Amino acid sequence: MITEGTFTVSGFAGVPIEQERPVVTALGVGVATMEKTYAGGVEGRSTTLFTSAFDPESGIGTYVAMESFEGSLDGRAGTFNFVHAASTTGTDRSAEHFLIVPSSGTGNLAGIVGSGALVVDADGTHRMRFDYTVD
Repeated sequence: MITEGTFTVSGFAGVPIEQERPVVTALGVGVATMEKTYAGGVEGRSTTLFTSAFDPESGIGTYVAMESFEGSLDGRAGTFNFVHAASTTGTDRSAEHFLIVPSSGTGNLAGIVGSGALVVDADGTHRMRFDYTVD
C-alpha cells in the first residue's frame, strides 16, 4: 500500500551535546528534537530525534532522523518507528534513505514493513509517503 500525508513541525529544539574530545569539521554537527503533526492518509503525530552536519548559511549538509509515530495509515491505528536521511546542496535532496523499522509496529500496524519518502513541494509543503505492508 502507498499512502501520503502532509505534516507540520513544532517544538524544534536543539539538544546540547558535550563530547570530551570533539572532532571539528567544516560542517558543525548538531542534535535536535521535534514533533510533527500529520494530516491526510497519514494521520497522527511523531516525535523525532534529528541529527545533522549542516551549514545554515549555504544550506549544505546531511541529516538523519529517527521518528516514533502514533496515529493511523489509511485508517489502521497503531505506532511504529521509521528512519530517514538525505543530503542537500541547498536547493535539492539526494542520497535519500527511508525505512520503516522492522518489528516496531503495534496495534493495527503490528507487522508493518516498508519504505517511503519525504517530499518538499515547490510551495514548501512537506509530505511524508509510506510504501508499506502489514502482516
